[in-house]
Amino acid sequence: VATDTRFRLGSITKQFTAMLVLQLVQEGKVKLDAHVTDYLPEYRKDTGERVTVHQLLNHTSGIPSYTGLPGFFQDVSRNPYGVGDFVKRYASGDLEFEPGTKFKYNNSGYFLLGAIIEKVTGKPYEVALRERIFDPLGMKDSGYDHHDTILAKRAAGYQKTPKGFVNAPYLDMSLPYAAGSLYSTVEDLYLWDQALYGDKLLSAQYKELMFKPGLQDYAYGWGVRKATLAPGKEVQVIRHDGGINGFNTLIVRMPETKNLIVLLNNTGGTKLDEMARNITAVLHGLPHRAPLRDISEALFNTVTEKNVEAGVKQYRDLKAAQAADYDFSEPQLNTLGYQLLGMKRVKDAIEIFKLNVEMFPQGFNTYDSLGEAYMVNGDKELAIQNYKKSLELNPQNAGAAAALKKLEAK
Repeated sequence: VATDTRFRLGSITKQFTAMLVLQLVQEGKVKLDAHVTDYLPEYRKDTGERVTVHQLLNHTSGIPSYTGLPGFFQDVSRNPYGVGDFVKRYASGDLEFEPGTKFKYNNSGYFLLGAIIEKVTGKPYEVALRERIFDPLGMKDSGYDHHDTILAKRAAGYQKTPKGFVNAPYLDMSLPYAAGSLYSTVEDLYLWDQALYGDKLLSAQYKELMFKPGLQDYAYGWGVRKATLAPGKEVQVIRHDGGINGFNTLIVRMPETKNLIVLLNNTGGTKLDEMARNITAVLHGLPHRAPLRDISEALFNTVTEKNVEAGVKQYRDLKAAQAADYDFSEPQLNTLGYQLLGMKRVKDAIEIFKLNVEMFPQGFNTYDSLGEAYMVNGDKELAIQNYKKSLELNPQNAGAAAALKKLEAK
């Protein structure tokens, strides 16, 4: 791996899609307050006439995200789709809330923006991207990824398992599309960062719009906020992360100092946020520390070689004695629980999920996972009980709602 190795970017793609849209806005070809059906007349009118381009850009549209649909990754993610067909099947759901009233991160919105770009320009999304951004900036190692293309210096994506690394599951790249299908390099993302300080791609007026934060500090394809480095020490950061099968990525811009952090990883997922925080501390002459160790890794061998009771005891002992050395966040036990489910050790998984519920009683996902494990084990009433609790804590949890509907059908 070198600075010109090509990595899949995942959702860092969204900032490029946002740039294309704003270029079309600047040219008078798209309006931010126009509605989806103004550009996609075949889109369902009862929702498309209520959702604006602005709301697609800042994740306030209320359209359900296709990546959150039950069974999407298991049943759909390997299959190729044309843009129009995919929009109709998977990006046209009933609104989850009144557009503009809430923030909910949404891949469907950026898929629709890609479709709008194609309609307005009359060109495929990837051609518009190359002509309007990559070629003018000399980003020769960036593009829309296609599985069948022989691509020099392409990083392969891996997934870490308790027994070692395996190849990441296949994903048809027509599905992430304008929400997540690009690849790039550290060097090319530096060219992108530098271009955002000038007016080559977009005027100052529209760049101001691009970086104007809305609900939950999300602008157009970027999160914009003040990061606290130490008491009394804040720095503005403009950032976005990405995750796609086998990869996780992060870009952090600090316009006050013109520092840039680009982290590209091809081992499925690692602590990029924590790395970036500590790199930022180094850049500002502040104390820093290595990322915490994963408690899930520490427990896996204990549970599989001894028993789940020993694993639970180890968790409590380490939390009491070495809390500063390990990551005890909610996803850790969730990861371990699903590893055990995958090994058909369902009862062990239930005990780990129960421990997570105990540690994080307000975490809707902890109850969702425990409900799933009970469902796999055939404990219908306990599954229903936990899915209901998950929905109580997060009424927008579509997965829990679908599971409950299935469980209560008979």
